[in-house]
Formats: sequence, C-alpha cells, structure tokens
Amino acid sequence: MNRTLFGHLWRSQRTKLLVVCVAMLAWSTFLPVIYQSFGQQMQALVDSGVIPKQLTNFGGADVFTLAGSVALGYIHPIAIILVSIFAIGFSASAVAGERQRGTLEVLLARPLSRWTVYITLLAAVLLFIGLVLAAASLGTVAGSAAAGILDQLPVGRLPLLWLNGMLLWGAFAAIALAASVSFDRLTPALGVTLAIVIVSYFLYVLGSLWPDAKGLEPYSLFTYLTSRDILTGIVDVKSFALLGAVAAVAIAIALVVFPRRDLAAPS
Repeated sequence: MNRTLFGHLWRSQRTKLLVVCVAMLAWSTFLPVIYQSFGQQMQALVDSGVIPKQLTNFGGADVFTLAGSVALGYIHPIAIILVSIFAIGFSASAVAGERQRGTLEVLLARPLSRWTVYITLLAAVLLFIGLVLAAASLGTVAGSAAAGILDQLPVGRLPLLWLNGMLLWGAFAAIALAASVSFDRLTPALGVTLAIVIVSYFLYVLGSLWPDAKGLEPYSLFTYLTSRDILTGIVDVKSFALLGAVAAVAIAIALVVFPRRDLAAPS
C-alpha cells in the first residue's frame, strides 16, 4: 500500500465521508425509536389481520422487536444507498474514472506498481465502508439509549454485526473494483456493478415477500447479512465464509486483470 496515495484518497473523500457517516448515524438512531413508539401497535395490527403477516417479515427484519428493527435499518434502501456511495460509487470510479479522464497514466507513471495502486484503493474503500458501518452501530446505541431500551440491546454483538456488514459491502466493493480495472470507461464499470447489486437485492426482496420465490434468496448476497440472527445470538459462520469467498474471488480477478491490461491512449 502506498501511504501518499492513501492520504490523497482520504483528503479527497473526507468531507463526503463525514456527511455519509452523519446521515447513517441519524438513520440508525431512528429505528430503535420507531420500535419503541410503534412496535406494539404494529404487532396488534398484524394480530388483528389488518396487515398481512407475510408483509411484515422482510428478510428477518421487522418493527416488532429491537433486533428486527436494527436489521430493518441495515437492509432498508436508505442504508443501502448510503453505503453504496463508497462501496459502489467510489470503487467503480477508482480506476475506470481515472482512465476516462486520462489521469490514470499520470498516476502509473510514478514508481507505483499496479498491485500497489489496487491494494491502496481497496484499503481506502474498506476504511470508508468500515467507518460508515461504525456510524450505524453508534446510531443504534444512541437510538436505543434515547428510547430507554438500551438494556434490550446486546451491545456486545454489534462488532459481529459490523463484521457481517463489512463482508457484504466489502464483497460488493471488490466486485466494483474488479469492474473498474476491467473497463476504460466509468459507465460500463458502474453499470455492471449496479446490475449485480440491484438483481441481488431484487431476489432478496422477492424471496422475502413471496413464499413461492423463497428459493431465490440463496442467490442474493443480501441473504447472508444475518443482522437479526446475530443480535439474537445466532452466528452463521457459513454466511461469513461465503461473503468472504465472493470478495476473495473478485480481488483475485482484479489482481490478475489489472497488471496485464494494455492501456491504450485515451480517446
């Protein structure tokens, strides 16, 4: 890893990172408060049949329990968009964007190997994702304390939840970086990555809400973000291993493709 390049990446992203972390903290603070305020009323509506029960169990997330509310916060589109700013946006543009602007050659003209550039980019995006997910954990604690239910929150399990989130979004970031080093333009790199994430989320939502499509869930990476299970004391090691394997494959592809690519003159 190159410290100079890493420092440049940090300086260029720190304002955006601060804004995203604050937004994620605020969002995560909101969910425990919602649970405390409306959880019992929502449960009563479900028990009465006003709300169909199948619509309340979104991938193991709900608003009837604190663990379910926290899980809902992690898989809600708001949280996904916030984390995707770095996991997808930064990663997909890291190399392809530089290539499109014609500035990648300036970077590679320095005494830096392509492996060093890639590892530095990977380390930077993992740091950014880690800080955003840490803000989510802090928001969960703050929201639980504000709602007076901190004693119901298994704080000791939050680091495992953070790790699970890191593996999921680290896998998506690795896929985005692999796409970024494979294309000369940002549009295809971003398009491929977004297609993978959107299809994965669609399969997850469809399998969660439609019993006949339950068999599609294992094909979605979001299935392996087991937030509620972790907070209730169940740790699925296979989910962690699968996400790690996906990330490892994407990293291996990038490390093979990037050093061997011919970089033609920008057009």
